[in-house]
Amino acid sequence: MKTWGNAALALTAAAMLALTTACGQEKGDQTLGGQPAGAANPAGAPADSGYSSGGYASGGYGDSGGGEAEPAGQMAVASTKQLGKVVTDSEGFTLYRFDKDSSSPPKATCEGDCAKAWPVVSPEGAKAPAGVDASLLGEVTRADGSKQLTLGGWPMYRYAKDTKPGDVNGHGVGGTWFASAPDGKKASAAADGGAAEEGAEEGAEEEPVTDAAGLSVRKDPKLGDIVVDSRGMTVYRFKKDSAWPMKTACTGACLEKWPVVAPVDKNDIEGITKKGYVTFDRPDGIKQQTIDCWPLYTFAGDEAPGDTNGQGVGGTWYAVSPEGKLVGAPK
Repeated sequence: MKTWGNAALALTAAAMLALTTACGQEKGDQTLGGQPAGAANPAGAPADSGYSSGGYASGGYGDSGGGEAEPAGQMAVASTKQLGKVVTDSEGFTLYRFDKDSSSPPKATCEGDCAKAWPVVSPEGAKAPAGVDASLLGEVTRADGSKQLTLGGWPMYRYAKDTKPGDVNGHGVGGTWFASAPDGKKASAAADGGAAEEGAEEGAEEEPVTDAAGLSVRKDPKLGDIVVDSRGMTVYRFKKDSAWPMKTACTGACLEKWPVVAPVDKNDIEGITKKGYVTFDRPDGIKQQTIDCWPLYTFAGDEAPGDTNGQGVGGTWYAVSPEGKLVGAPK
């Protein structure tokens, strides 16, 4: 009886561990939302199911079969160490623009085999990222009569060789394809050689490029060790959220002030626990990074790296420790 009791206890503990690892998401490990961030297939490797049923991510140029355009859904802004801020679809895949297209008036020129390597993004159900003017979103009618999403007038595409959220393999391809910034302009990158976009407003400043990890730790003189993103911006937690099961209480207008931290590959973090480091499939369709199963945010009121203006706001928002704990919150 004692042996059976020990075995049952062990099985129970294992089951609880599995549930805890999934952070209580009902989908578990069926999607990216239930597996550790960065556990998707590596870049260049065949995906189990590719990018949606269209197979966008499963092969190289021309392998997708040219199916119907996939909608963007709830778009997001991701911070990358290579390019600064880039726009993604609801699954976290980077959106691109093509220099041979035009924005005024909007015109799409990527057709046939080109559109197999660069699948077009449908405007159906597209929602602007938090903090981005919805008026920047539009649509253009393609030569075949189908509709394509535009951002700042530029037609939007995905890249067939981006195999997982966060990939930016299409940036710079042929010297004509570039990841899109939140305003539809080219995302900033040192590899661009400082080339300015034609028609860009005079005096416009590009996003600075940084080699920092996607998420890392900064020692703040007042708060101690806190988590920051690749731009050095402070990362926060919301006390009204929950970690198990993962739930968010910040939706709608809240996200304009507290943008989510987009998924960051676990190989692109430094000094942060990997416990509960998973991607949260939010009910609104946005993908959000977590630490110890807690959803992560930045604060729109932080204007420069090192700012901690969100600390203690409303008695519910606090910086995050490398272990995912609240920093400076009353006990």
